[in-house]
Amino acid sequence: MTENTSGDSPQPSRTPEPSGVDLARVALRAAKDAARARGDAAQQKKQARRGGLRSGARADGRDPMALGSAINRLITERGWEAPAAVGGVMGRWPQIVGEDVAKHCVPERYDEDERVLTVRCDSTAWATNLRLLAPTLVARLNEDLGHGTVQLIKVQGPGGPARRYGPLRAPGSTGPGDTYG
Repeated sequence: MTENTSGDSPQPSRTPEPSGVDLARVALRAAKDAARARGDAAQQKKQARRGGLRSGARADGRDPMALGSAINRLITERGWEAPAAVGGVMGRWPQIVGEDVAKHCVPERYDEDERVLTVRCDSTAWATNLRLLAPTLVARLNEDLGHGTVQLIKVQGPGGPARRYGPLRAPGSTGPGDTYG
């Protein structure tokens, strides 16, 4: 049994740890939730002393809220800041990549777990062009969204993945034509 006395650090874990910005967002969200809970409890105590809940001229927690406020609250409560920001990028795609590229390349989806943005191009030439521009585009997107939001741009040409006909398929089947002899 040997003991590590050289001061070497242990092997790093393979799962990426959240960055400082992500930790700050989580801490801020927790602090806001705790403050809101303390405020709600105090408000309920005041209302109980006054004779219970009742409707009045002043605003309380039962009043309707504006749609924008409700959506922003939902996004923050659920932790959807990054997907919402990437959705905004998809809406501003022509301003980010330029009009020429935007005419031929369209963002399709964003995988939040792998941090991959999938883009489909209308020709193989534009797909090759976008693959060459991908590192610059990743840097520009991360500058706009926050460091590490997009790690890779997956470029698909006009063909895309093979179409599967139906959810169930027999192994080795060549499609509906192989059943007629």
